Amino acid sequence: MTELKLRLKEGSNDKVVNVPEGTFTIGRLPECELYLPFGGISRYHARLLKIPEGQWIIEDLGSKNGTHVNNQLVTAAQPLCHGDVIWLGNISLQVILKEDIQPLTLAKSPGIEQRTILRNVQQLQERWIEAEGKEGSTKNKDKTIARLKDLVDIAKNLSAAASIEEIFLQVKKVVFRYLNSIDRLALLINVKDGGKLELISAAARSKYEQKDLAADGSWISSSICQKVFAEKVAIQIADAQKDERFASEHSILANDIRSAMAVPLWDENKVVGVLYADAHLSSYHWEEAGEQELSFFSALANIVASSVQRWLLAEKLKSEEIIRQRLERYHSPAVVQQLIELGALPDGRLPPKECEISILFADIVGFTAISERLTPTEIAEMLNKLFEEMLQEVFTYGGTLDKYIGDCIMTFFGAPEPQPDHADRAVAAAQAMLIRLENLNAKNFWHQPLQLRIGINSGKAVVGDVGSSQRVEYTALGATINLASRLESVCPPGECVVSETTYQILKSNSAFYEMGEYRFKGIDRLVKVYQTKMHG
Repeated sequence: MTELKLRLKEGSNDKVVNVPEGTFTIGRLPECELYLPFGGISRYHARLLKIPEGQWIIEDLGSKNGTHVNNQLVTAAQPLCHGDVIWLGNISLQVILKEDIQPLTLAKSPGIEQRTILRNVQQLQERWIEAEGKEGSTKNKDKTIARLKDLVDIAKNLSAAASIEEIFLQVKKVVFRYLNSIDRLALLINVKDGGKLELISAAARSKYEQKDLAADGSWISSSICQKVFAEKVAIQIADAQKDERFASEHSILANDIRSAMAVPLWDENKVVGVLYADAHLSSYHWEEAGEQELSFFSALANIVASSVQRWLLAEKLKSEEIIRQRLERYHSPAVVQQLIELGALPDGRLPPKECEISILFADIVGFTAISERLTPTEIAEMLNKLFEEMLQEVFTYGGTLDKYIGDCIMTFFGAPEPQPDHADRAVAAAQAMLIRLENLNAKNFWHQPLQLRIGINSGKAVVGDVGSSQRVEYTALGATINLASRLESVCPPGECVVSETTYQILKSNSAFYEMGEYRFKGIDRLVKVYQTKMHG
């Protein structure tokens, strides 16, 4: 027969309540078996019941604030274990189970194998110091002082750690020094801040074990780690294969995991990862020392969390700088900053997607003849100076540089951020480019006056990063681009032409006149083209 008692903390005193067999209700009404007249407690809050199999269970009775066992919400009848903590509002009840008759078993220590400690990390802070200090022995006090010294030392060393490898090395030294029952250790981090834990570093106590640490983390109990990460709790399991919550997990069965500990990397603001450790043998000594070891492990994780946060921030800044340098080739600084802030760059790439855009092609009139009179170095100098000037106007109107094709500039408007007025932006940029070049010619920008032809078309296109792992190009693809590239061939020097599609969606097209219908190579229809003298 299993006797159940509840330890109720009232102020600075503990009160032990015997729970008789049968239905035992807890609530705010005096007729409840356990009367708790406190705020947050419902009239009939929860009940305890011993089922025929001899197991004690707890059920919530539809309370307003819910019933929690070890900080996990009770949604159905839940079995109770020795040491569990029941929370009703702000009131806690610790479960004390006592066996009158020892069960027939060959286990070394009856009941201990199934011992699982699950604690809120806030409750664990500094408890290992208090618990060991109360022991009173010089040995325990020396042990506590040594652990404190190591925590101080690791905090100093971590503040100077420049890499995640250095951080993990410091953690490994302390864990394997003090937690003798642990065989393997792993550091998992939510690197991309998307809720997915990634294995960053792992180590084993022995070289033999080290060989079995698969890089994909398949040896780690993912369900334990995910619970710790999601619920911000610390878990210690003396025998994982006898805990129904985890016993059926593939990694526990396949890797013969018997005991495990996992704590969140938490710095009072957010959980950034999990520190996980396990062993192939059941940790029977955790019946006595489990709370202290779990608290020490959690205290260590709290110190590590701040260093991991700094490392994540440094990695993010490095990544953003690389992305910024690449994007600034294509976008205005304002658009680059917006893209980074939105976090729209998985793996540093802009995934291809269909967009409504206006595409602009601008090339130099008579470039072939000009280049015949120049050296290759002079050609490069001329193009660099011209492109630098023209791109400023493109960026002014929120345009994106696609590429330079010889003497041609290919830009578009309407992506990566949608721009409902993309056609008006493209026309305004074209006008500004022509006026800017006219002013540059007046100042003898080059040895001879230069002119542009500009063609603009609007429509659907696929826009995004395209290429291989070695080389990626942010570009626009589709029939809309093909027509735009053909339009500038019918454009008079120093002018701009637009397709009928672009003409129809301009807010004001009164300055344009119809040039006529043209047939272009690769396009099996007549295309109506409009022209305006943008600056004359």
